[in-house]
Amino acid sequence: MKKTTPALKGLPASRLRATLDPAKIPYATSSDIPAKNVYPKLQPRAIQALSLALEIKGNEHNIYVSGEPNMGRTYFVKAFLTPTAAKATPPGDVVYLYNFEDNDKPIAVHMAAGKGRKLKTAQHKAMTHIRQEIPARFEKDTFQKKHEAMVKKFNAKRETLFNQMDETAERENFSLSLDEEGVLTLSPIMDGEVVSDKDFDKLKPAMRKKLKAKGEELLAGVSSLLRQINQNEMDMRESETALQREMAQGVMNDCFTKAMDKFTSIDGMPDYFEALIKEVVENVDQFMPRDSSLAGLLPDGMPGGEDFFARFEVNLFVDNGKTKGAPVVVEDHPTPFNLLGSIEREAEMGALYTDFSLIKAGAIHKANGGFLILNMEDLLSNPSSWEGLLRALRSGQSRIEDPVDPEQVRARTIQPAPIELDIKVVLIGTDEHYEIMLYNDDRFAKFFKLKAHLQHAATRNAANIKNYISIIGQTAQETDVLPLTREAMAGLVDFSSRLVEDQKRLSLYIPLIRERMIEATALARMAGKKQVDLTDLNEAVAAKDYRANLYEEEFMTDYDRQVIKVETTGQATGRANGLSVTLFGNYEFGLPHQISCTAGVGHGGILDLEREAQLGGPIHTKGMMIIKSYLVRLFAQDKPIVLTGSLCFEQSYAGIEGDSASGAELASLLSALSDTPINLSYAFTGAVSQSGAVMAVGGVNRKIEGFFEVCRRRKLTGKQGVILPADNVVNLMLKDEVVQAVENGMFHIFPVKTIEEAMYILTGLRCGIRGKNGAYPAGTLYRKVDDRLAELTKLAMPANKQ
Repeated sequence: MKKTTPALKGLPASRLRATLDPAKIPYATSSDIPAKNVYPKLQPRAIQALSLALEIKGNEHNIYVSGEPNMGRTYFVKAFLTPTAAKATPPGDVVYLYNFEDNDKPIAVHMAAGKGRKLKTAQHKAMTHIRQEIPARFEKDTFQKKHEAMVKKFNAKRETLFNQMDETAERENFSLSLDEEGVLTLSPIMDGEVVSDKDFDKLKPAMRKKLKAKGEELLAGVSSLLRQINQNEMDMRESETALQREMAQGVMNDCFTKAMDKFTSIDGMPDYFEALIKEVVENVDQFMPRDSSLAGLLPDGMPGGEDFFARFEVNLFVDNGKTKGAPVVVEDHPTPFNLLGSIEREAEMGALYTDFSLIKAGAIHKANGGFLILNMEDLLSNPSSWEGLLRALRSGQSRIEDPVDPEQVRARTIQPAPIELDIKVVLIGTDEHYEIMLYNDDRFAKFFKLKAHLQHAATRNAANIKNYISIIGQTAQETDVLPLTREAMAGLVDFSSRLVEDQKRLSLYIPLIRERMIEATALARMAGKKQVDLTDLNEAVAAKDYRANLYEEEFMTDYDRQVIKVETTGQATGRANGLSVTLFGNYEFGLPHQISCTAGVGHGGILDLEREAQLGGPIHTKGMMIIKSYLVRLFAQDKPIVLTGSLCFEQSYAGIEGDSASGAELASLLSALSDTPINLSYAFTGAVSQSGAVMAVGGVNRKIEGFFEVCRRRKLTGKQGVILPADNVVNLMLKDEVVQAVENGMFHIFPVKTIEEAMYILTGLRCGIRGKNGAYPAGTLYRKVDDRLAELTKLAMPANKQ
C-alpha cells in the first residue's frame, strides 16, 4: 500500500489573530476621547468589594485587593476611592497639648478641619505677646508704685522692729547688728566703745563670762523681735508674689483670654486654657527679665533640656485644613514610625529628651477619617508595623509608643493620649500573600473581611472594546504621550489580546499597555512625528522584544549551525518535533525539540529517560503515565503489552516540566511501534488524555513562532506547519510575519481534537477503528502498532528464549 500525504487544509489567516477595524473607533486620536471612569465595568468583583466597604462602618470590613503586579492595582484603588473621598466631609484636625497636671501624658484634642492651625498660630502669637507684656508691666508706673508702697510698708515695719531691738540692746550696753544673711551679732559696749573680738579676748575670764551670759539673756529677749522681722520678710515676698501674679492674671485676661474665646467651644479646650493661665500666673517669675551677666552661663529653660515656654505651644499633630474631602493616603514605606507615628528625641548637652512637641503623626493618623492604602509585601517586611496596625484596628485607637527591644534598656518617655480611629485600610497584594495571611494569621480574616479580586482579563466584545479605548485615552492624557491615531489605538487593543493570549479577551495589565504607549511616543518623537501611528507602536513592541531576546537569538544561531539537531523537512521513524516555551526574566520564547523513541523486545516497559535522569517534573511524568494508559486501552484488551522502549527529549540538558509535549511523545512512540515515518515538516504541541483527546496547552503563540523562525531561517518550503489542539485556536494571536506566511501558503496551522487526527497529518495513514472481530483494519496505523506489539509479546515469551 502506497502512502500518500493527505490533502488537509490548515487554518485561514483570518483565524490566526483577532483584529480590530480602526474605522470602528469613533475618535480620530486619543486626545479626542472624553474622560470617563470605566473601571467599574471591567473589574466588577473588585468594585463590588470596594463599594461595600464604603457603606459598612467599623474597623472590621477592611479590604484586600488581590491581583498580580503590573495590573495597576494602586492606581485602580486610587481611581475608585478619590472621587468618592472628594465628596466626603474632611476629617478634623488633631493637636497634642501639654498636660499641666501630668507632663508625661500629653492630651489630644480633636477639632474641626483648619481649626488646629488657627489655634497654633493664635496661641503662639498670644504667648509671644505675653512674654513681652509681663516684663513691660513690671516697668510701668502703676506696678512700680504699688510695689514701692508695699515695700515701703514692710520696710517701715522692719525698721520699727529693728529700732526696738536696738533700744533693748542699748539699755543693756550692747550693740546689735544684723547682716544680709540674717545672722544676728551682739557686741558689748564698754566706756562708750564697742568691744571687738580681739579686745573681748583680753578681758578677764570672769568679765567675759559675765558679758557672755548677759548677751545670751539679751539674745533670748530679742528673738521674738527677730522672728517678727523674718515673718515680715516672708510676708513681703508673698505679697510681692501675689502682686506679680495679680499683674500676670491681668495680662492673661487682656492678652490671652480674648484671643482664645473662639476656641472655647472645642471639647477639652476650656479646661486646658484654665490650666495654662494658672501655669503662667504661678510661674510668673519665668517671665521676668534675665540678668544679662548670667545670660551666657545659664540655659534658658528648665533642667533636662526642656524650654519652659515650649509647654505653651501647640503640636499640630494632624492638619486637615487644606484637605478636600476624606484623605486617601498611600504609604509606600510602612516602617513603624512612618505608619504608626513616633516620639522623637532631641539631644541637649549629651542627653536625649522628648516632650509633647516631638510627637509625630504616622500614615494611619493622616488617613484617619479616610482611606489608607498599603502594599502587603512592604508591610510584611516590617513585622512591627503589621502588629501595630492590627492592634490599632482591634482597639479602634492608635497609641503612639516607643518600639523597644526586649533586651534594650528602656529610656524615659511620654505616653500620649490615644487617637480614636475611623479608617478603612486597603491592602494590595497577590493571591499568594492572601493565602499566606489567611492560613497563618487568624486576625487577618477578622479585620480584612472583603476581598477585591482583580481579574486579569475582560471579554473582548463591543462594549468592553469601547471601555478599553476610554482607558487608552485616559492613560494617554495622564501620561502626557503624543496623541495616538485610530490605527495605533486599534493596534493596542489587539496587543492586549496578545498579552492575554486569547482572541476573545482583553488584558487588564494596563501598565504594560502604558509602557508601549510611552515607548512608541519616544520613537515617534525621534522620527519628528506629532502623532503615534501603528508603525511606531509595532516598532516599540519589536524593540521591546529585541532588547530581551538575546538568549533566543543564541538558540536560533545553534539551530542555524545544526548544533541543535531539529529537522524541518523530510521524514523519520520514531522521531517527532515537539515544542516548548522557555522563560528568561520576563521574556518568553518557543523552541522546537526533537523527541525520539525506541522500542524492542523485553519486559522493561516504556522508560521516561527524563524521569530516569531526574530531569522530568511531576506533570511531565504524569503525561508519560497517561501515554502508557492510552496504549493499554487500545492494544492490551486481548494480550499483554510486553516491550522495552524509551522516550527522550534529544539535547535537553535542563529540567522539563509540563505535559504539552505528551502528544508529540505519543506520536513518536506510535511511529516507532508501527515502523511508520513521521513528516518532520510539522511540529506538534498538545497534551493527550487517556482517551486520545488532544487538550489545550499554554504558550501556544510563542511555540508556533519559535518553530516558524527556525523554518524561516532555513527557508520556508510551503509544506511546514504546526499541529495544535483545536481548543487553542482561540488563543492564537500570532505575529504579522506568521500570519502573512500562512496567507501566502508558506506555513500552515492545523488544529486537531484527537491524536488520531494528528497522526493522520504526521504520517498520512488513518489510525483505524477496531472492528467487531477485535482487529484494526489492514493498512491502518493502529493495525501496524497492534501487530508489532503482538510480535514483541510473542518474542518475549520464555519459549522463544530457549
